[in-house]
Amino acid sequence: MNDVQEATSPATSLSGPATCVSKVELRVSCKALLDRDTLNKSDPCVIIMVQTNGQWTELDRTEVIKSNLHPVFAKVFTLDYYFEEVQKLRFEVYDIHGTHSIGTRDDDFLGGVECTLGQIVAQKKMVKPLLLKYGKYAGKSTITVHAEEISGNNGYVELSFCAKKLDDKDLFSKSDPFLEIYRINDDETEQLVHRTEVIKNNLNPVWEPFKVSLISLCSCDEERKLKCLVWDYDSRGKHDFIGEFYATFREMQKISSGNKVTWDCVNPKYKQKKRNYKNSGVVILSDLKLHRVYSFLDYIMGGCQIHFTVAIDFTASNGDPRNSCSLHYINPYQPNEYLKALIAVGEICQDYDSDKRFSALGFGARIPPNYEVSHDFAINFNPEDDECEEIQGVVEAYQNCLPKIQLYGPTNVSPIINRIAKLAAGDGNIKDASRYHILLILTDGVVTDMADTREAIVRASYQPLSIIIVGVGNADFTDMQILDGDDGVLRSPKGEPVLRDIVQFVPFRDFKTVS
Repeated sequence: MNDVQEATSPATSLSGPATCVSKVELRVSCKALLDRDTLNKSDPCVIIMVQTNGQWTELDRTEVIKSNLHPVFAKVFTLDYYFEEVQKLRFEVYDIHGTHSIGTRDDDFLGGVECTLGQIVAQKKMVKPLLLKYGKYAGKSTITVHAEEISGNNGYVELSFCAKKLDDKDLFSKSDPFLEIYRINDDETEQLVHRTEVIKNNLNPVWEPFKVSLISLCSCDEERKLKCLVWDYDSRGKHDFIGEFYATFREMQKISSGNKVTWDCVNPKYKQKKRNYKNSGVVILSDLKLHRVYSFLDYIMGGCQIHFTVAIDFTASNGDPRNSCSLHYINPYQPNEYLKALIAVGEICQDYDSDKRFSALGFGARIPPNYEVSHDFAINFNPEDDECEEIQGVVEAYQNCLPKIQLYGPTNVSPIINRIAKLAAGDGNIKDASRYHILLILTDGVVTDMADTREAIVRASYQPLSIIIVGVGNADFTDMQILDGDDGVLRSPKGEPVLRDIVQFVPFRDFKTVS
């Protein structure tokens, strides 16, 4: 099945000039690593670290490659590249023991190197010697980092591969196959794009679907050759070659409903020696989903309409609305912090909304008639139509809502994110990218359902949706910066990264100062 879907880039920040930011993909390989193991070769893993306020923190890490001194890692690091900033990075290579744990002994450290992201981007391919502690060279070990900048409208593709009747390379069991896809560059060099998982003891493997950007897969050239290799996995790193085939992205797109694209998996040595040799199995592309990625500007220039939703925190930590110290206190002479934040952001967004109708939701309160806790309710108490006329209508609905509810808790925002993401997913099927959603969440503290919220944001990052979270009051919002993703790629609890950074978190006290 060939599905074309659409995703988007996030809206700009609340105020101030736009920063020069772009997405960069980094791929890592090493050569001539030190051999730290007695019986086998080292099992290397590369950790990428970023320096923030003088402190090194882990940003991400590659997979572990067993028994290999010349590893080519399949893991792709995606970073935000700020042209005007010096972004210091450190790559550290370790010999991993057990379940992906980093050893504390000096002999587990295979070397490291420091550089800036700008240096990698400028060189596109950076090769540096690995250094041990105190600046000593780690033998002839080197690390190579490739950089590719992802422009806003490349998109990405989700591919599903399987194989049938692969050659059996094992004596007492069946082959343990995995698939590698390499992009052939203009200079005839080969760049690893993806390595699947190993399917144990199976000559008819079905590999997990995977996603890859079009710039990574084929440099956005549908005719660029892709070299695909099938191997029988060996725990000592001596994988047995099963066969290979060549493909292009244009060939892959021939897949249609009910039809699959197949390639003969050929071992050139067998083909040369055996007269009746046909193949060593067939590899099948069973599904392809193409996702077009539009930037926020693409949406606006294309006549896109913004659908604006505000979600307001009605948890008890805000204080009794009847008390003048409460963040929800209705002062007849001036708006409270919630209303100030709502008006500041809403007045910008309403210029792009043709009907000037805004959805207004609340969370964390007991609501009539049964006064059960709700984390997703219309503040006008009309679940069939939660929209209000212009920003003033939202203000009036908020003021009318307060006396009728009981502030409670906890601060769960994932239900509302999931709700808006579902709406955006429906709009994402519109082929002309004519609708974009902005969700403004106003809250006085750190969310309680952080794990569920991270999962919801990762899912929502595939939809035409941006989320602005404004922290109201004087609470410590340090933990909320995790959702922003400015200091690294936000990941779900299972480790899946966001497709794009869709969250902007701002403490309103800082926004007021800038304004």
